[in-house]
Amino acid sequence: MASGKILVVDDDRNICELLRLYIEKEGFEVAIANDGRKALEMFESEKPDLIMLDIMLPELDGWQVCREIRKKSQCPIIMLTAKGEVFDKVLGLELGADDYVVKPFEAKEVVARIKAVLRRSGKNGDDVVKEVHYDKLSINLTNYELKVDGKVVDTPPKEMELIYHLASNPNRVFTRDQLLDEVWGFDYYGDSRTVDVHVKRLREKLEGVSDKWSLKTVWGVGYKFEVKE
Repeated sequence: MASGKILVVDDDRNICELLRLYIEKEGFEVAIANDGRKALEMFESEKPDLIMLDIMLPELDGWQVCREIRKKSQCPIIMLTAKGEVFDKVLGLELGADDYVVKPFEAKEVVARIKAVLRRSGKNGDDVVKEVHYDKLSINLTNYELKVDGKVVDTPPKEMELIYHLASNPNRVFTRDQLLDEVWGFDYYGDSRTVDVHVKRLREKLEGVSDKWSLKTVWGVGYKFEVKE
């Protein structure tokens, strides 16, 4: 059985109760908030392991709630939305959401997504230290710490996960869709532009640091972390 606490945030009480039923059956504890302000209060008091967050909420919408939580926490967030526009998905990725579920949804699919996101975020009891080192570069995914030339560089969670994934597989080329699937988990809801944005930001931090490795664009395919022999 799974364990952990899930905060479900939705103003539709029927959806909340349906999710509670399915999620508790899997062994998780469930807390419920029906508006954005309450969600932020309960995030502080309940200390959840993951948040299911609706976008259209009273008081504060899901975007604002996600933005506030990301200022202080890397707690995994799965957005619930009745919308399907690309803009929503890109914005969700940019704000730090970990996955999407579009309404109407199958409750079993939601439970599967919760487990997958918790697994990717390392909240499933995996105590292995995730760290890779190259010349003048240290990427520690356990502490979410990037060191460039001995100095800690402030790096958002998704950028950390992306550079760790690429650097853990040196010289392997990944398509944008593969990176969306393997780093974000947006296997069929993603938008490849967000990968380009994150790579651009990483390049600004890593450009010219070492001549032994580089973050390369493979034109027409995707990206790779190139290590020179």
